[in-house]
Amino acid sequence: MAEQRNIFLIGPMGAGKSTIGRQLAQMLHLDFLDSDTEIERKTGADIAWVFDVEGEEGFRNREHDMLDELTKRHGIVLATGGGAVIRQENRTHLSARGIVVYLKTSVKKQLARTLKDKRRPLLQTDDPQSVLESLAEKRNALYEEAADYTIETDEQSAKVVASQIIELLDF
Repeated sequence: MAEQRNIFLIGPMGAGKSTIGRQLAQMLHLDFLDSDTEIERKTGADIAWVFDVEGEEGFRNREHDMLDELTKRHGIVLATGGGAVIRQENRTHLSARGIVVYLKTSVKKQLARTLKDKRRPLLQTDDPQSVLESLAEKRNALYEEAADYTIETDEQSAKVVASQIIELLDF
């Protein structure tokens, strides 16, 4: 039996990685994992708490370890955190261990999708739009670099995007 391939979803917060990932995994009969959820499960605390106590660097260390662990599995759909691409080693693991799909979205759509979400530490500010614009400036090129495929998610449902991914990957 052929080894099952992995699909890794990357992109900014609010791109739909978790929602689309669940839909995609269901359609392909694969396991769905979310790296942030797995970090919370392992630490017994939510991401905001980890950020508060350990800072962003502490969180990024945990994220790196979790991505290394999860990307070694087979036959999964993995939704990564928006900052997973910051570290070169994470991008290398993702690229080497699966098919990387960049879910691209606009800052305007990110704002709309994350407006009431209090679980995103980087957005707990008076000006989330500026934060999202700054993150996009720093990360968009990294998403592009790591991606095998890029799909725009702004005006499409999770099911439509999942279907597009399946068609692209010829699963």
